[in-house]
Amino acid sequence: MAAIPQNPATPRRKVSRHRGEGQWAVGHFTPLNGNEQLKKDDDGLNVRTRIETIYSKRGFDSIDPNDLRGRMRWWGLYTQRKPGIDGGKTAILEPEELDDRYFMMRVRIDGGRLTTQQLRVIGEISQEFARGTADITDRQNVQYHWIRIEDVPEIWTRLEAVGLSTTEACGDTPRAILGSPVAGIAEDEIIDGTPAIEEIQRRVIGNKAFSNLPRKFKTAISGSPLLDVAHEINDVAFVGVNHPEHGAGFDLWVGGGLSTNPKLGVRLGAWVPLDEVPEVYEGVISIFRDYGYRRLRTRARLKFLVADWGAEKFRQVLEDEYVGRKLIDGPAPAQPVERWRDHIGVHRQKDGRYYIGFAPRVGRVDGTTLTKIAELAEAHGSGRVRTTAEQKMIVLDVDESRVGSLVEALEALDLTVKPSPFRRGTMACTGIEYCKLAIVETKARGSALIDELERRIPDFDEPITININGCPNACARIQVADIGLKGQLVLDGKGEQVEGFQVHLGGALGLEAGFGRKVRGLKVTSEELPDYVERVLKRFQAQREEGERFAAWVARASEESLS
Repeated sequence: MAAIPQNPATPRRKVSRHRGEGQWAVGHFTPLNGNEQLKKDDDGLNVRTRIETIYSKRGFDSIDPNDLRGRMRWWGLYTQRKPGIDGGKTAILEPEELDDRYFMMRVRIDGGRLTTQQLRVIGEISQEFARGTADITDRQNVQYHWIRIEDVPEIWTRLEAVGLSTTEACGDTPRAILGSPVAGIAEDEIIDGTPAIEEIQRRVIGNKAFSNLPRKFKTAISGSPLLDVAHEINDVAFVGVNHPEHGAGFDLWVGGGLSTNPKLGVRLGAWVPLDEVPEVYEGVISIFRDYGYRRLRTRARLKFLVADWGAEKFRQVLEDEYVGRKLIDGPAPAQPVERWRDHIGVHRQKDGRYYIGFAPRVGRVDGTTLTKIAELAEAHGSGRVRTTAEQKMIVLDVDESRVGSLVEALEALDLTVKPSPFRRGTMACTGIEYCKLAIVETKARGSALIDELERRIPDFDEPITININGCPNACARIQVADIGLKGQLVLDGKGEQVEGFQVHLGGALGLEAGFGRKVRGLKVTSEELPDYVERVLKRFQAQREEGERFAAWVARASEESLS
């Protein structure tokens, strides 16, 4: 691997006078924006000491603004939105006007892997320090709200005592690694990626060689044939495949990401054996660190470098400068045979026991519910639970004789094992309730939409994804949903500005991955949303051909049918 520049002041190559894109590898070390200057002034990982020794003891007002809105993210902390500020002011007010005196805290759960002991601690922290909040994200993490700076050291102590962490859960860092929630237990698994996830955690997370990236870096590793980690929209992904000569391994993808400039990841055509995944991962993240664009935040994701270089050059640089050898050519993953890839329902494990996947509403749970899930899992013989990349949860290792009673107990908590397509397929980001970037409400809107659609279209049986986002940043993956809803302010019938959504239709991951279609001028108010979704889905029911998916129908439907 190429030498890692531990200090940007010591360039690897001759310094160029041209500012370029701010790439370290070609000598552009001068910080070209405030974020880069902040990181050069002090590594984000260093803020922990100040939190423990100063801020938690002196209170919120003692926090340096550069730590408050910058470096504290390296430890999973964002200030949350001050209550009562409407969406029209999101882009107008200064950060200090939007900041509440409380924090969102993100607990990173790499691979979605939790013991019941860990889940119980997460639930107890929620009840004691976070007013009961605990949302499951689409990156398998748990997010708290209402966290006081005074309580952060104690929360860290409790999390770390059971092997959990908030390290680099946010910030310009290697974020939590998505992994198949049924890794190592599914009967149809191609290969178990868990050892690679664990080794990457050991090598990279909290390592200052990788704690100053141009922007966030998202990773997915799964050997499931269901393609259950949204590999197409991660910066780097390792997808399980069977090589005709070398056996089970991983197909390497780079450069995926959504937000306001979405791009699907591209295959490098390289097959990577399990034991080489951490080394290749380090090579890819090092390319991002060294060659990634640092001049403009809007172009600082790996997807822009990949788009400019192309797959062939990216692979060449990876081989020549970072891993020091040619990678083996390999096959693409097969198309999944199922639309759903969230592992909901009762499924047999390869050891003869069962795992049970269930669906909270739009990822919203609470601390009391999480502790009850831990207790139920243990009472039914399990010591392991999982979160999924679809805001769902799974209990592993249940004996056949105990499956029925566990299903009944989960249903009693409104954690259904047999959800409707609407309960199963609706996802929502945090929204204006807590997020400073949001423009509209999302979680309650998504939950209410589920209820309305279940009542209005009880016979709807087609897999359907409805993703609701509070702003343009696509945390809820609106561009790759059957129905993607991007929050914005719209005009109602009286000409008044109200909460609403721009509509994207026909996006998909897995089967024929692609971005949704924006129908010209199609926006709906939040109040009109149930009527609109009902109308479109009923037209789909009436017009679809035998076996036709919603996304395929959208591609050929008239704008009138979609409006």
